[in-house]
Amino acid sequence: MTPINIRTALIVCAVAFAVTAAIGPAVIRYLRKMKFGQKILEIGPKWHMNKQNIPTMGGFMFIIGIAAAVIAGSAALGAMTHEVIVSSFAVLGLSVAYGAVGLVDDYAKIKKKENAGLSPKQKLLLQILVAAVFVLVLFLFSDGLPALWIPFTEIAIPLPWPLYIIFAAFVIVGADNAVNLTDGIDGLAAGVTLPVAIFFVAVGIARQDAGVMLFAAALAGGLAGFLIFNFNPAKVFMGDTGSLFLGGAVAGLAFACDMPLILLLVGLIYIIETLSVILQVTYFKVSGGKRLFKMAPIHHHFEMCGWGEKKIVLIFSGLTALLCLLAYFAALAPIL
Repeated sequence: MTPINIRTALIVCAVAFAVTAAIGPAVIRYLRKMKFGQKILEIGPKWHMNKQNIPTMGGFMFIIGIAAAVIAGSAALGAMTHEVIVSSFAVLGLSVAYGAVGLVDDYAKIKKKENAGLSPKQKLLLQILVAAVFVLVLFLFSDGLPALWIPFTEIAIPLPWPLYIIFAAFVIVGADNAVNLTDGIDGLAAGVTLPVAIFFVAVGIARQDAGVMLFAAALAGGLAGFLIFNFNPAKVFMGDTGSLFLGGAVAGLAFACDMPLILLLVGLIYIIETLSVILQVTYFKVSGGKRLFKMAPIHHHFEMCGWGEKKIVLIFSGLTALLCLLAYFAALAPIL
């Protein structure tokens, strides 16, 4: 098998970037032709109304780019091994399955001509089902009991499979919805997830894990290609098709690396976005209609404080990059 190094990662990343960037204009034209435009909630920011009918479901372009890079990369590396099947193709399968859930949701929104697709119960049920299948794959390819690694330590706590399955399903579904909530302004979800993907590339190289490096490099390239069209002012939105795919990708990589708790660091922005919604709803109910934030998720709060979309994306992505750097040293602790 070809050695796993930065050059290999860059080639895989370049393939995903090139495919995504190349098919982007055609995908946007098709979405416009089919009138797959974003519908803006009336309760949302009023200044977002000018985004009405911008094509959505654009996540297709990076999903195709990532899948192409993973398949081509695995063939070129000669890396079709047990490790790669679990670390790369299982994560790709998880991500694509969540992307399919998002596709159904996006299509339902377009058909209803409003910003409401699947019901929360329907979406949650599908997400739990997909997570359960992914964890089953982990179980089938496992060598023994899974262990929960504590970042910055060499401590790994063994867990019985039933408990681990419940934990994994909770984390995967939670991460998927958290990334979905982060996708609220031009380039935010893609911009925040890009350094997370690069973090997993670095971990894959350090651990010589071909599968993790392969999928993470493809993810980074696909996101970079998508940002050409999605950075403010966006020409296309990823939709739930893209954001749910990304949630599955991030969570899947964390479990493929056996470090789900690292999401507390690399995914802090996702967590803050989710907590802002939970706190807003809770405070609204207990206070009799008062608001903790001007608007939730929290990126809308900063918008209402006068921050531009580009500023929010750059600050949130920069903070994530710093946290990913910290997480890298945490991930290497058991190796050093």
